Amino acid sequence: MPTTVGGVPTILVVDDEPSIVEVVTYALGEVGFATITAATGPAALIAARENHIDLVILDVMLPGIDGFTVCRELRATSVVPIIMLTARDDELDRVVGLELGADDYVVKPFGVRELVARVRALLRRSDLTTALAAAATESIDPTATITAPSALVRFGALTLDLDGHTAQWLTTKIDLTRIQFDLLAWFVAHPRRVFPREELLQHVWGHTYTGDVRSVDSMVKRLRSRLRVAGAPEDLIVGVRDIGYRITATDLASN
Repeated sequence: MPTTVGGVPTILVVDDEPSIVEVVTYALGEVGFATITAATGPAALIAARENHIDLVILDVMLPGIDGFTVCRELRATSVVPIIMLTARDDELDRVVGLELGADDYVVKPFGVRELVARVRALLRRSDLTTALAAAATESIDPTATITAPSALVRFGALTLDLDGHTAQWLTTKIDLTRIQFDLLAWFVAHPRRVFPREELLQHVWGHTYTGDVRSVDSMVKRLRSRLRVAGAPEDLIVGVRDIGYRITATDLASN
């Protein structure tokens, strides 16, 4: 998971239009994110080098160095998630940006609520990938195996495709919503840990989610149901009284 000051993710907003910077930083601040801004390509590279950045919102058309060049420079030394902004709905621009390593692309004018949703989604993905990579370096369970940080994660009989957002038990596809998938992936990344409901809300639903913790119980119930339909054991995800939930790694070895 990104290491941030006070646990608050920091977003670097790079755009030379003050009105866009103002709207975006305000919207991000309203949901609890910290922001750093830059108006030129060189300033963006300096800001990224001198600060811990969890995600970059990067305009294509910038003074000094364009956004494509900034993206390439950032990607040469960092895996920080990057969302590119462009005023042109041009397929070539999108292809170039993605080939240079951008994670997402938003065309101006855009809705700030959609942009914030994309920021949250990329941060969740970044958290999961980091956790899975860390788990892969540890001795999790002698009967379980994890391959990470590739897009394909195998954990016993369970396979997760982080890029496709799909899962399967042995050869049977598991029909999951995005939140259900993220919840399952978070458990897989931490097979030793029991997670309180409040932590699951923070890590899976979003860093600033303030919903009822009982929604975790409902989501776990639905996730268990989807897993059982695919043939997974009844107690793959278990509740720990007065604490929360964990995944039972030893039950994953039946592949």
